[in-house]
Amino acid sequence: MQETNVSSELERLEAQLKQSFEGPAWHGPSVMEVLEDITPEQAAAHPLAGAHSIWELVLHLAATYRLVLRRLERNDAPLTPAEDWPAVPAPTASNWREAIDSLQQLNRRLRSSVLGFSAESLDQPLASEPYTAYTQFIGVTQHDLYHGGQIALLRKGLRGAMR
Repeated sequence: MQETNVSSELERLEAQLKQSFEGPAWHGPSVMEVLEDITPEQAAAHPLAGAHSIWELVLHLAATYRLVLRRLERNDAPLTPAEDWPAVPAPTASNWREAIDSLQQLNRRLRSSVLGFSAESLDQPLASEPYTAYTQFIGVTQHDLYHGGQIALLRKGLRGAMR
């Protein structure tokens, strides 16, 4: 692979991380777009029996970013259950804003790390994981969109519950 192609691959990965998170995404709303105008009370609600709340999903998304960032530091410690699905704090405006701000910051950190990553190492695993760096970077976008779809459904459930 020529250096220009490798660099542009890192730029494409970073762009996918940004678009799936902030938009515009070709498939529909990004993670941040589906989170627009969600109140702390709505975020903490469970409109669908057996499903996670929007807030739980936001904290889980943040945990996944932390995991990949940890792996970039060659730390292969898996997420504990408490890290993967942290407890939701009291549904206050400041706690909800903190959760959203943290998620946005983690997305920016990972995007910056991708742009600074050694392109020659994209096909190599991070830490002792069997997954390549490329798979983990693009996997974060897939994970964001999977849970973004769940958040969109929960929003619809909240609208139905509010009628």
